Amino acid sequence: MPEKKIIPPIDLQEQTASIRSEVDEAISRVIDTGNFILGDEVALFEKDCAEHIGVKHAVGLNSGTDALVIALRALGIGEGDEVITTPFTFFATAEAICLVGATPVFADIEETSFNIDVCQVKKLINQQTKAIMPVHLYGRIAGSQNGKPDMSDLKKAANEIPIIEDACQAFGAGSPRAGALGDIGCFSFYPTKNLSAFGDGGLLTTNDEHIAIKSKMLRQHGEKSRYNNELLGYNSRLDAIQAAILRVKLKYIDKWNMERRGAAEIYNNLLNGCEQIITPEIVCGHIFHQYTIRVPGLNRDELKEKMYEKGVISMVYYPIPANKLPVFEDRFPDCPVSEKLANEVLSLPIWPEIKPEQQKRVVEILIQSIKEISS
Repeated sequence: MPEKKIIPPIDLQEQTASIRSEVDEAISRVIDTGNFILGDEVALFEKDCAEHIGVKHAVGLNSGTDALVIALRALGIGEGDEVITTPFTFFATAEAICLVGATPVFADIEETSFNIDVCQVKKLINQQTKAIMPVHLYGRIAGSQNGKPDMSDLKKAANEIPIIEDACQAFGAGSPRAGALGDIGCFSFYPTKNLSAFGDGGLLTTNDEHIAIKSKMLRQHGEKSRYNNELLGYNSRLDAIQAAILRVKLKYIDKWNMERRGAAEIYNNLLNGCEQIITPEIVCGHIFHQYTIRVPGLNRDELKEKMYEKGVISMVYYPIPANKLPVFEDRFPDCPVSEKLANEVLSLPIWPEIKPEQQKRVVEILIQSIKEISS
């Protein structure tokens, strides 16, 4: 009996094969220099990213989480301060706020965009609010109530309050691009991201020279010059091999993002007319880090398991809103929309090179599984 062909949530093999010779050359170049931490390769990657995103400064770091922490530290945010953010995201967003001693304040989300609700943000701003940290979830720009890819409504609501963009899922999204819309942008290069390293990596972007200088100090133990430590910092340096790999991939990111949008359009067309599924909006600037549907009225976890049994691995991002995670021990108020959607969302397989026939198979198994759990 032939082995069942599994469709994974993401498949990096074809993409890696297509650029393998360039990546091998880039890695060899770093090995030949013997310079593995920071150095010219990281500086060149930072320059390339700053130009691509449209900012004056980019700072290479060792993870997206560190980018968030260092962004908060660069703004002087700490104990007694509040940072408004979304509960419908990966834990690192709220975790970073807590790690600097500040308090996360959770604004609920919009049902259609999965992103922070600007109307809720307005209600939560007070004298303790020292930053707003929206998340461009699934690759869609947050902060505009009418789908514009520019965060215009949130910036108006924030007024003079700094905005830190959690753009870890959104490299290349928006117009202007994510990372150039607020005061600071934070990116992750985790292997499953749209722009991905062969390990961990992160980036901080800004137009503020003071923030860039302080961030570079914080990434290297608070040094402004060698062994002259002026701050309590971190060991958060991007290594040169990852920077070299990312420089290769950066050349292709716009193409890959457009291929993700194309895959999302195919999914939406295939799912058109399926009344038990709510498909995501395809708005300007959305780059579909994830293609996430909603299945209200169905047992999402049972559906996920049925699909897995038939050879399709779907994912849930995220099953528990941050305000309800055990680490916070019921300290925070309810966010009804986030808690509702946490029971409904299901992310289907997507990557730039996914084939239409694979997507058709995913949808066939999805619909078959829905029929089975509904009967």
